[in-house]
Formats: sequence, C-alpha cells, structure tokens
Amino acid sequence: MQIGVYGSGYLGTIISACLADFGTPVSCCHADSSRMVDMAQGNVPFYEKNLKEVIRRNVRSGRLLYSTDIESFARKTGVIFIAEDSAEQVEELVLRIARLAAKPPVLSIATPVPVGTAASIERTLSKANLKALLVSQPMFFTDGCAVEDFNWPDRIILGTTCNDAVLAIKQIFHPLVMRGVPVIVTNHETAELVREAATAFVATKISFINELSSLCEKVNADAVNLALALGLDKKIAPRCLQPGAGMGGIFAESDMDSLAQLAQQKGVELKVLSAARDVNQMLAERLVEKISGAVDSVQNKDVGILGLAFKPNTNSVAGSSSLHLAQTLIAKGARVRAYDPVAMPDAKQKLNGMVKYCETAYGAAEGVDALVVGTGWPEFRSLDFSKIKTLLKRPIIVDTKNLLDHVRLRSMGFKYLGVGRN
Repeated sequence: MQIGVYGSGYLGTIISACLADFGTPVSCCHADSSRMVDMAQGNVPFYEKNLKEVIRRNVRSGRLLYSTDIESFARKTGVIFIAEDSAEQVEELVLRIARLAAKPPVLSIATPVPVGTAASIERTLSKANLKALLVSQPMFFTDGCAVEDFNWPDRIILGTTCNDAVLAIKQIFHPLVMRGVPVIVTNHETAELVREAATAFVATKISFINELSSLCEKVNADAVNLALALGLDKKIAPRCLQPGAGMGGIFAESDMDSLAQLAQQKGVELKVLSAARDVNQMLAERLVEKISGAVDSVQNKDVGILGLAFKPNTNSVAGSSSLHLAQTLIAKGARVRAYDPVAMPDAKQKLNGMVKYCETAYGAAEGVDALVVGTGWPEFRSLDFSKIKTLLKRPIIVDTKNLLDHVRLRSMGFKYLGVGRN
C-alpha cells in the first residue's frame, strides 16, 4: 500500500519517518520545495532525539521520498495522513486532495483540530459532491521522545464511521496492533476531544504536584519522595508527576485554549482546567521568589540559567517554564546569562536579545550570584561542580527540576535549593 503524509513540520516529519521505518514506502509531500530538499538530505529543521537517524536510514533505503507534486501524490496514494502543524488549512487541503484523487482516499487527520472539524469537513465534501473516507487520528507525541512515542504508543485512536478506513489504518499500523497496542474506534468528536482532554489532564497532574511542593517546603516534607510514593499508586501513575516541571510543548497551549473555548461556547465551566492553567502560569513567579530569597532580591543581580528548552532532547521553547523564568527575572531587574545544548537559536527569537547566551554551561555560571537549573538535560548532572564553585560569585544553586545530587552539592559547600525540598 502506498502511504502519503502531507506536512513538513514537526508532525509530518515524525509521522512520515516513523511510518517508513515500519518498512512501508512513504511519500511526504509539501509545497515548500526548499524544505523538501533539506529533508531528503537528512537536514531536519528542529532537534528531536533519534529522528535524524531514522530519516537518513529510510531515505537511503528508498522507502522515504519527498515531493512537492501534490497532484501525483494524491493520485498515487491510497491512504494520506494530514499532518500540518496548523489546523487552519486542513479543510482546504482535504478538499483539494479529494478532487485530485483517482478514487476516494482514506484521509487520516493527525493535525490537532478543534472538536467538530471532521464532521464539518464531511458536510463540505458532501456539498461539493466529493468523496473521502475521513479518520480523526490524534497523535500523542512528547517533544524529545516523539520517535519512541510513535513506536510504543499507549493506544491508537480512530474516529470514523467507515469500517474500510479502520481496516486500512490498522493494516498500516500492523506492527503495533500485533504487539497488542489497543485500538479504540469511536466517532470523530470523541477522537478530537481525546487529545485536548489528555493535554488538560497532564497539565492538571503537573499543577497538582507543583502546588503540593509548595506545601512540602512549609512542613519539612520532600516533594520528590512524595511524588514517588503517589506515582506508585496504580490509580495515579508516576509519569508527569515531578515537582518543578511545567506544562509546555508545541501543541500544549493550543490544545488547552481549544478545550477552554469549546467549553465556554457550550456553557460548561471547566474549573479544574482553569485552576491547573493558573498554577502552571504562576510557576515562574514562585521560582523567582525562591531565587530572590537566596540572593536578597534579584534586582541588579546576575543569574545563570542552564537550559532553555521546555524539556530535554528537544529544541522547542514553546511553553518553556525556563524561558518564562528568564523573562520574569529580567522584568524584575536581574541580568541573565544562559546556556542550552540545542535550544538557544529558538530562545533568541523569543527573548529579543535580553539574555547573554553562553557557549558552555561554565560560561553561564561565570560571575553570577546564583546558578539555576532550568531544563533537566542529563549532561548537567556530570558537570564539574568544583570548577563551577570557583566561577560563581556566590555558591548558590537553584535546581528547578530536582536534577542534581543535593546531598553531594551541600557537602561541597553549595547552598542548594530544590523544588518542594527543605
């Protein structure tokens, strides 16, 4: 079966590469010819763990092709994944492909879209006397481990009324289905809502443990051990239950905005979602208070930040609590130095020259009043902290991810402040 993926952004790049890695020929199409040439040469415009190797391997084998010819793409491809990063062009794209296709195609909408989008497109197709078998198929990728998430998903969601479309998608995902990955077949609206609801629930979980971490600091409890104990409860689970984390990522804010807007339109008050978002947005203020207490006000102080990406193994700064922390520190009069292994180019576009960027973690530590761990990059654990102590103006480390060995650092003479730890 010839498989197509339309989209050359984050979603389209991951889906096309990982589907080709199943051993099936995949054609990735987009109008941006320069992007298609770059992708064919293995030049990925963003950082995602293991993705470049997957693309290069499948391009070399001939399983992964890149094209700008949408007419040939639509005629030759029986199943097409619509994987644009933006929902704005989805309906127009579906109509165009349906007109060009030799027979009614199976069109899987992987692009995050508001609830009701697929049903609306089906009505438009009917009015235009066009046929396509639509499937709402939300993809659940986490930046930094998207390749792993694609290959080891928790579930596959198919929103459709067409059994032939279900069979076609199951055939494509046969390696996962045979492994026992659950396939949930439902209607369009439920499938569209699953993604937004999942994002909102994760935000709630993160916000809950962050609120508890504030209480831990007041009662001499340890939020890390508390999260571990809670996570071992089968009803709760440990993932996304780490104090200090913030809810971020390419689609997180848009998912929550879309869900909140839908609820408002339907007259439903989502109090838990509103509270979770408020807690998430207040995280930077709490961290600044912690830093300010350690250095006697951040005004006119130098602060070094290690990590600007919203999480390790990605260059995405969308919704990054570390980036928000830098902006809040600057607004309160601090001077900020920063280092990130891959995210500095993207951070520069957001911070508008307000931060001094350093080539190494040691550069970010040089001459600052406090060093802040903003992103949990594993490489920060193996830094030479004896050297860092000589570089710092004061031996203060604020670890917003509880990444470092606090016992060792305190024994070395550092004033170590974690999140939710006395």
